Amino acid sequence: MQEQPLNELLSEYVTDVAPQLLGYRVRTGFGGAETEVIISEVEAYASHEDPASHSFSGPTPRNQPMYGEPGTLYVYLNYGIHFLMNVVVGPPGTPHAVLLRGGTPTVGLNTMQARRGRSTDTANGPGKLTQALGVTLTHNATSLLDGPVRLLSPLSPARPYVATKRIGISKATNFLWRYTTS
Repeated sequence: MQEQPLNELLSEYVTDVAPQLLGYRVRTGFGGAETEVIISEVEAYASHEDPASHSFSGPTPRNQPMYGEPGTLYVYLNYGIHFLMNVVVGPPGTPHAVLLRGGTPTVGLNTMQARRGRSTDTANGPGKLTQALGVTLTHNATSLLDGPVRLLSPLSPARPYVATKRIGISKATNFLWRYTTS
């Protein structure tokens, strides 16, 4: 089976894209240190259909990257503490996003542990993942296809996944739009 080109995959509907991103890799190379994780947990957010989405009420300066091209990186500060990163998906102008919630480190573990200030729980949460990879607001609205933070194809076939309720939200809590590898 031939792999679908990434730009085509990212143009599909958010709940179709989200589980397919499991197994993809996110790579950074900042300050001479390369880091990479395999995505193991994601959540889908579907614009005006989803009261939990940042774009539910329309465009704002904060969510403007969500209205960009598929493959745009949307980074925001959550609770004034953690940067979280999302992959913009769907047709251009349709503000769907997939929150990257967790990953398995594969390259640069020592660098990730130093960034996190610990040797455990390196990238098993959205804020931890972003910190481990060194992603900040300076990377907001950049391309995951050719920018400083890269989304790369999986190295192995897709793994089984589980769909569950999303975590840490107060609206649309019944949507089974959190996907995690089993």
